[in-house]
Parts: sequence; structure tokens; C-alpha cells
Amino acid sequence: MQIATTKEKILNAVLLAERITGKKESLPVLSCILFKVEKDVSIQATNLEASIEITIPSEVEESGSIAVPASVLSQTLRSISVDKIKFKTEDNNLIISSRGTRTLIKALPHEEFPKLSGGTGKKGIHIARLELLNGLQSVSYAASPSMIRPELGSIFVSIRDGKILCVATDSFRLAEKSIPASSKTDIELLIPLKHAQELAHVLEHISSDDVELTADESQMSVSGSGARYTSRVVDSTFPNYKEILPKKFETEATVLKSDFAEMLRKARVFSGNDQHVGLHVYPAKKIFSATARSSDVGEMSDSIDAAITGEDIDINFHIGYLGDCLASIESDSINLGFSGAGKPLVIRGVSDASFTYLVMPLNR
Repeated sequence: MQIATTKEKILNAVLLAERITGKKESLPVLSCILFKVEKDVSIQATNLEASIEITIPSEVEESGSIAVPASVLSQTLRSISVDKIKFKTEDNNLIISSRGTRTLIKALPHEEFPKLSGGTGKKGIHIARLELLNGLQSVSYAASPSMIRPELGSIFVSIRDGKILCVATDSFRLAEKSIPASSKTDIELLIPLKHAQELAHVLEHISSDDVELTADESQMSVSGSGARYTSRVVDSTFPNYKEILPKKFETEATVLKSDFAEMLRKARVFSGNDQHVGLHVYPAKKIFSATARSSDVGEMSDSIDAAITGEDIDINFHIGYLGDCLASIESDSINLGFSGAGKPLVIRGVSDASFTYLVMPLNR
């Protein structure tokens, strides 16, 4: 193998691939990046559950394949200061050379590198890259970090009726983001949280306006800008969350998102280890306030301006569950719909109908 390319192109591809490498001691080649050089240069990585393949423009002088440790390769490329870099194999090792530098990286047998899936084989649908990225990032924090219940440790993606829905829940809160779509193809899939986060990173670092999404019963694939990310999907059923969304509210409040966020930031300081905050809404008195107390720090009570209607309510929440959703709401004002004591709160942007967030209160 012998190629010449630019540092920017190769380093960007290697950094993307490095995140997908595996760490199984029984299969050391998973920690490697595979160079596969034929007419083009393909850089591949896999952790057996997900994989990435990136094609980069290069001057190919000799074809071949080699697998080298991803961390060693990325650190080596970072240290090179010139743009033009040459790669070649020598005695089954990789030689990287540029003006004034020469590095030899010990290779592993590339024959041991798992063969990557060629995709689902189905015709894909095209989605705006930034829209899909926004959908995943808007809900991923609401998924469970555990895969004990796989449907809760995944992001549900539904494409039908001219829109894409991204939904996640850990049973304590739920986030739903709606994205317009022109596709007439119906797709439903559950992407494990880890893979959804990897996919979001890939989407952040490729440049194409649109990506192609394909899926079947066992895996999904997203392609764009010469990169193809593939991961397994979960064979499970996502909860029928539409049934738990309240149809009406006993109390509603509209506040500035920045005021609400600042109130929560102060409450977090005084909430102690349990991170509990009480919300107190009294429409007749025009009061919207939050309280938090800790035996170690002290206590606080803050009120903010709000337009409120309905019944008085005192209700407690976990601060993180209230605050996590705010970055996903694009409007300056938010609406909080309270269903009653012990019942869920729904938060939406006043001018952002695409996002819905539901959070369950604490028992006390």
C-alpha cells in the first residue's frame, strides 16, 4: 500500500473512526483502524455493534490493506505540522512520512479485522443532515443510560406522515422532537443511546446538506460526505407514550426561558444531594416561585414574572429533569402545563410546536 493525501482529510477521517473502535482484549484488532486501498482509500473501524467507513480523496500509488492502532495513528497525525503526508507499508508495518518526519507504526494482522456490513441493501430516504442531528440531540438526554430495558435505553425514530419523530424516555421524563420530512417511506426504529450519540458526532463532522438513511429489522445505516455509519437497532417495542400525554391542564404558566433557567441554577446550589426543587404556582396571587433547601447549604425562595391561569399547585421535581430540556427549546418563552398534584408536567416552547417534554413529579 502506498498513498499520498493531506493531513486535514486523513486526520478528520481518523478522528471520526477512532470513536467507533472497540476495546475487547480478546480481539485487539478492534482497537485498530483499517486502511483499505484499492481505487480509493477507505478507512474503517468497528466495535462489532457499530461501524464506520470513510472514503477520502488520495493519490493511490499502490493498493493494499493494513490495520494500525487508532490512538497511535491519531496522535501521530496531530503532531505533523505540514499538509502533505505519505503512507506506505513496509515489512507489514505502516510508514508515515512528511517533510522532515518519518514514523513507523506497528501493525496488526489486517486479515483479523471484521468485515463490515455493506448496509441494509434497501433504498434509503434522504433527510437534511442538520435536522436529523437536531432531532437526536433534542431528546438523547431523556433516554436511560442502562440497557436493562432496551426500549428505554434507545432513541425511537419514526418516519411517517411527512415528519420524523425522535423520542426518548427513561420512564421519569420524555422528550419528543418533530422534524419535517418529504419522504413517503414509513420507518420505525430504536437506536441504542450509545449509537445515537456516535451517529450525532458523525453528523456534526460531515459536510453534506442531506444524508441517506436506510434501515431493516436488525440495523440502520446513515451515509453522507463519503462516510457511512452503520449500527444495530433494538428489536423491541417503544412505549405508547401518546397515552400518557395529558389532554388538559389544571394550571398553566408562561415564563421567559432565561428567567426559569436562572431560577433553577440558583435552586441547584441549595438543593443538596437530592437535587429537589419545589414549584409553587398561585394564579390568584400572580405568584410563580421555586424553593430549595439543604441542611448543609441553606435555603432559597425565588419568584419570577409569569402569566398564569388555573388552580393553585405546589409540586416537587428533580432539578436536572426540569433543566435538561431547556437547550432543546428554540423559543424565548416556555409554557408549563401542570396536570395536578402527582401528575406530569408538560413543557413546550411558546413558538416552538416541534418539541414536547414531559416530566414526572417527585412523590413528596
